[in-house]
Amino acid sequence: MAERIQLFDTTLRDGTQGEGISFSADDKIRIAQRLDAFGIDYIEGGWPGSNPKDVEFFERVREAPLQHARLSAFGSTRRAGIAAEDDANLQAIVASGAGAASIFGKSWDFHVTNALGTTLEENLAMIRDSVRFLKGRGLEVIYLGEHFFDGYKRNEEYARRTILAAVEAGADVVVLCDTNGGSMPEEIYDIVGAVCRLVPTTVGIHAHNDCGLGVANTLAAVRAGARHVQGTVNGFGERNGNADLVQIIPNLQLKLGYQCVSPEQLRTLTDLSRFVSEMANQAPDPKHPFVGKSTFAHKGGIHVSAVLKHPETYEHIDPALVGNERRVLVSELSGGSNVIYKAKAYGIDLDKNSPALRGVLAAVKALEHQGYYFEAAEASFELLLQKAVGRYRPYFELEGLRLLIEKDTMDGEPTADAVIKVRVGDEVIHTAASGNGPVNALDNALRKALLDAYPELAQIHLTDYKVRVLDEDAATGAKVRVLIQTAGGGRSWGTVGVSTNIIEASWLALVDSVEYGLMALGVAPMAGQAAAPAAGRSTAAGAGA
Repeated sequence: MAERIQLFDTTLRDGTQGEGISFSADDKIRIAQRLDAFGIDYIEGGWPGSNPKDVEFFERVREAPLQHARLSAFGSTRRAGIAAEDDANLQAIVASGAGAASIFGKSWDFHVTNALGTTLEENLAMIRDSVRFLKGRGLEVIYLGEHFFDGYKRNEEYARRTILAAVEAGADVVVLCDTNGGSMPEEIYDIVGAVCRLVPTTVGIHAHNDCGLGVANTLAAVRAGARHVQGTVNGFGERNGNADLVQIIPNLQLKLGYQCVSPEQLRTLTDLSRFVSEMANQAPDPKHPFVGKSTFAHKGGIHVSAVLKHPETYEHIDPALVGNERRVLVSELSGGSNVIYKAKAYGIDLDKNSPALRGVLAAVKALEHQGYYFEAAEASFELLLQKAVGRYRPYFELEGLRLLIEKDTMDGEPTADAVIKVRVGDEVIHTAASGNGPVNALDNALRKALLDAYPELAQIHLTDYKVRVLDEDAATGAKVRVLIQTAGGGRSWGTVGVSTNIIEASWLALVDSVEYGLMALGVAPMAGQAAAPAAGRSTAAGAGA
């Protein structure tokens, strides 16, 4: 049976010390529940003696107790010169109601004399007294040797004495901290191994990522004998962050053969990572190892062809093991395998020798040469595919549009009005709408024209609009690419348009956005709508059909 590794998550404490990271008490409760369900063994809820939010968290978490994880309260050893029972910080840990205490003490003599301003012997007494006090109150004690590796490299004997003081006082786990994140994996391996031979207690590792080695150092520590690992979800934390549990756990379990969580729990890793990012109001990193959107994305035609035959040719694990998925991208680098794979995902069977496949490949290469970018606009690509196989029917046809931009004074806000005429089935609709800009006015006018025929359109909303100038040297005659992100019906999609005219480019992306959204919602085009290329499509796009 695989050897078990204790997982200690400090997202709610150390993770919140990262710049731009802030959680409400509600956020912390929700994250704690997700960590618990995932199989984390210890959840460090915060420092109850330091701020009202953490006090509130520990009070409220009692109302929704964790099912698996043990809650840990963070704090320091007692202050110099006072008894442990009189230390407000230690009293707050006990009062929190947590079943475990994670307390840090100084391991580096330089810190003892310069940061604490006390003696080396007093620091040892502070460690012993604090651990004994908490153990005497029935808590499991996880002792954190702050700056342990820096201390060990400069004064090995004293660093060892600090750990032995915690062990002698009854600490259940002693954790060696690379607080400044400056140690190398080989240093971590050697020092952790020495401590494991020194003490009978479970040894843990708490690594930071200042050299980009937080994960590597954690794995080195485990190979040296550590059986307790600390980190945060997504590597959130002070400065460059903490060791990333999202990377550590699958590496330990899938690569090194240790037991961390159940296979079922591991399959929720991607969801956990994205959930915590959402709680932190941070965009998920698309290149995040194991869980990123791009992690199992294949673009080159040779790669895709090989992956379709044998996934292990370009995938180090099955993406499903961590709850991720394989993605095939379409671009000018694509081969037939890319298109066939995407078509299959859309329910379209394409033969490798079919004229439709050749047409799509030629259209993609031509359009991307013009400036189209289908990686970020998969909805536009699917519509292109639908045309190629004769499945496409437009939802409307443009018969004319006019835009008016007005600005009364130098200080006045410009206004935009759009007049649009479209054919929907057998009916011609002529309408107008205003907006805070020309694209917004166009969007409003198109929606107004289509809403009676397609009421489902009310579920669809533009969420992002990006413009990029493709050939800056052309000045005002430059070609622009417009990318639109749209959401509706519980999903989102991207569309693209390219033109030397920003309005035309916006219109192309907008038409794709609306038509794809209606198609995704299962809405059929109005009866009588001709099976022809959509209004407003470029000739190049039509050629691809």
